[in-house]
Amino acid sequence: MTRNTTTVNANEVALGVESFGDDDAPLVLLAGGTTMLSWPDALCERLAAGGRRAVRYDLRDSGASTTRDPEAPAYTLRDLAADAAALAGALGGRPAHLAGIGVGGMVAQVAALDHPDAFSALTLVGTRAVAPGPSDDDLPDHDQETMGRLFGHPMPDWSDREAVADFAAAGAEILGDDPVAARAVAARIWDRTPGTAPAVQMANQLGMVFSRLDCAPRWRERLPEIKLPTLVVHGRRDRFFPVGNAEAIAREIPGARLLVLEEAASAIPDTAVDAATEAMLTLG
Repeated sequence: MTRNTTTVNANEVALGVESFGDDDAPLVLLAGGTTMLSWPDALCERLAAGGRRAVRYDLRDSGASTTRDPEAPAYTLRDLAADAAALAGALGGRPAHLAGIGVGGMVAQVAALDHPDAFSALTLVGTRAVAPGPSDDDLPDHDQETMGRLFGHPMPDWSDREAVADFAAAGAEILGDDPVAARAVAARIWDRTPGTAPAVQMANQLGMVFSRLDCAPRWRERLPEIKLPTLVVHGRRDRFFPVGNAEAIAREIPGARLLVLEEAASAIPDTAVDAATEAMLTLG
């Protein structure tokens, strides 16, 4: 199977991408949350084995993508959505199946609304339909006990690879994810992060830049405008974005299919990769 890593210029920024599969196959564009490693290797490989070209990419200020100042981003959520549309055009020249996980799912929702002609299908994993910050009254917010434990955990020395990996493993255990997998991914993210400046390392590991983005105006009320075939995937045990968020998205996007992964939390575990991949391949 063909697999390569490069950077692609799109929407006047450089985006780090990794491609799995034949360049001529239908494109599945995977928006990370925030780095490409939010998407498991196994899922990308199985999409490629299913006849797709799976391309995962880093959002701005993460991984191999353009990084300037994660503490004061000079771009908006809609700029990130425009990045996705431009990248789809640069990679394939025809509409792509767009998938977003976590905060990447917010990017994907806005991209589908603002640039519908760039995409052929939409998959939203472990996300919600409102920006970082207070949730809508009818949506379940973060589990407060879990958040207390998560944010009460001391920050690591971001220049220390092992300390960062330990921190990620502890956080995964609190969230109900696999700490061994989280440790390995955190180490890979650390290795890919340009430099050891604490703000850059933290942005790559935690996606904190997202809390500083301009995410206005709201987009939830526009979800019924989405006409793309849509799959909503969510872990039943997700304590960060409880599953009621996915149920709301699936209700509000016409014809959307909801796939609840009964044993998953906020990440896609190895045991759920087959179900998620099959559903994505069926969608388009």
